[in-house]
Amino acid sequence: MHAALDLFTTQGYEETTVDEIVDAVEVSQRTFFRYFASKEAVVFAIQEMVESHYLSELRRRPAAEAPFEAIRRAVFCAWNNIGDAVEAVVTVELHMRTYQMIESTPSLLAAHLRRSIDLENQVALLIAEREGLDVDEDPRPRIAVAAFCGAMRVTGQLWGRGPDTSVESLRAMTERYLDHLGPALAGDWRSGSGSRSG
Repeated sequence: MHAALDLFTTQGYEETTVDEIVDAVEVSQRTFFRYFASKEAVVFAIQEMVESHYLSELRRRPAAEAPFEAIRRAVFCAWNNIGDAVEAVVTVELHMRTYQMIESTPSLLAAHLRRSIDLENQVALLIAEREGLDVDEDPRPRIAVAAFCGAMRVTGQLWGRGPDTSVESLRAMTERYLDHLGPALAGDWRSGSGSRSG
């Protein structure tokens, strides 16, 4: 994976062929496709690992925790616990270059947005389930998750363009932006007003 991402970020995603990747790591195309369905799958492999870890963290959040707080804390817990796993596969510097490549490659950006929509839907369903809500009847899970993920996208884009590409700077910026959402979304939905089913 490291070799493929290095080639993508050095010479361009569209310009890099699977043949070049397998030559760089001295494996066959058959071996490559045993692990990855496509070049795109390689690009998003780390993100998929992080997202899976995030969903697991969200499922483990205490039931008494307010919905927005659970969403927020799951992100930071996931970042705390998965850093070593990511760095075992790629360096932070290469991960950063990959993020910038996704943002600047139209086909990858479109795939990234599709993946984001899928993740938002999964998170909204999880939040609705833990709150005992029908996600199709009560708008709060989808609205909260959309607002949260929007803030995450904005901070990711700003971080990607900034001079400090450390994980610490991403975390600080994310916390600052999420603090602005807190007053609107924080609180216990079980005791608040609003439509809900059941």
